[in-house]
Amino acid sequence: MDSEPRGVFATRAPKRPNPIGVSIVLLDKIESGILHVQNVDILNGTPLLDIKPYVPEFDHQVDVRTGWLDRVGKTVTEKKADDRFK
Repeated sequence: MDSEPRGVFATRAPKRPNPIGVSIVLLDKIESGILHVQNVDILNGTPLLDIKPYVPEFDHQVDVRTGWLDRVGKTVTEKKADDRFK
């Protein structure tokens, strides 16, 4: 989302030292033991390790700082990935 070099833990880059992702998803339905979800923020092949219910008292954070993303985050819908992670 910007041209300044960032460390791997300061980005959401797909090339990471640990391929574990975290997503808050919308559960659409459960069919024959299969969960159907929306809004998954992971890449194909990301291992699914755990499923927890969303508890607003634990999971919702209101006073957070996003560091450098405070400055460039508003342009996120206008940006496209480049070839750095192929």
